[in-house]
Amino acid sequence: MKILITGGAGFIGSHLISLFVSKYQQHQIFNLDALTYAGNLENLKDVEGELNYSFILGDIIDQGFINALFKKHQFDAVIHLAAESHVDRSIKDPLAFARTNILGTLNLLNAAREFWNDDLKDKLFYHVSTDEVYGTLGETGLFTETTAYDPNSPYSASKASSDHFVRAYGETYGLPYVISNCSNNYGPNQFPEKLIPLFINNIINNKPLPVYGDGNYTRDWLYVIDHARAIDLVFHKGKTKDTYNIGGFNEWKNIDLVTLLCQQMDEKLARPKGSSEKLITYVKDRPGHDLRYAIDASKIKKELGWEPSVTFEEGLSKTIDWYLENTEWLEHVTSGAYQEYYKKQYL
Repeated sequence: MKILITGGAGFIGSHLISLFVSKYQQHQIFNLDALTYAGNLENLKDVEGELNYSFILGDIIDQGFINALFKKHQFDAVIHLAAESHVDRSIKDPLAFARTNILGTLNLLNAAREFWNDDLKDKLFYHVSTDEVYGTLGETGLFTETTAYDPNSPYSASKASSDHFVRAYGETYGLPYVISNCSNNYGPNQFPEKLIPLFINNIINNKPLPVYGDGNYTRDWLYVIDHARAIDLVFHKGKTKDTYNIGGFNEWKNIDLVTLLCQQMDEKLARPKGSSEKLITYVKDRPGHDLRYAIDASKIKKELGWEPSVTFEEGLSKTIDWYLENTEWLEHVTSGAYQEYYKKQYL
């Protein structure tokens, strides 16, 4: 098979690329990434020389480029992860999220529809989405695959729209698809604007830890390698025209998570107990902040046999260790030096 993975230099995408390249050497894996601020080829050092891996620099919002790519390589499947994904950025620039997350997805759908034409056997468009499309929960209940969409941020609205277009192309044009909606991911290679790597970096540098509101917002957390394993299963064994929710059954209030992170960081950095917690600073709340997300992942467990492989405490410890062992990577992505390298190499 020839498999196109979009956004493969990003956080989740790089872990998926590494898994597929090493596990499926009979397949050709193509990584399409625009190398924006969160895309980093340093995430893929382990596979960059493999014969079944190819990197393609390009943007999914360029329809002509996407069509030419499909014509040249004749992809059998698409796993679509490329997206603008940070809620705070979507509040400041919602149009950027509409362009990438909605129009970019449509460009890929149109290319798949045109070049797969009526030969849809063994073809698949796999759209990777988020639990944020479901909106917010109260203190009880879980998101299931049939929960009504109720997005509250420009980011989640753009992802909800792209989900709807994927389903519409399946119903209208017969395009074979599958969608998965996942909870918050954490782990190695995550760009340090997201909570866990941001706070790890700030603790290392003794900077304030900005916690929104009262810190009681609740999220379900999943180790990124477990997400990659789930995508692998859904891609190969999931039912077409179906949806799978992927989550860790692992809810944490933000302030409790931050406290655990501080405790582990103090221990690993050999700092006096409580040092990092003194850095916690409560800041003005985010507009439209969803109170709670929680995924019911019983369907993927029952149908495909997937479940998380590590506890949150174990995964968080592994994550901290990775950042402490890869300070050069962290310095590169926070300094912007890596973007200059990419301009020289690829632009």
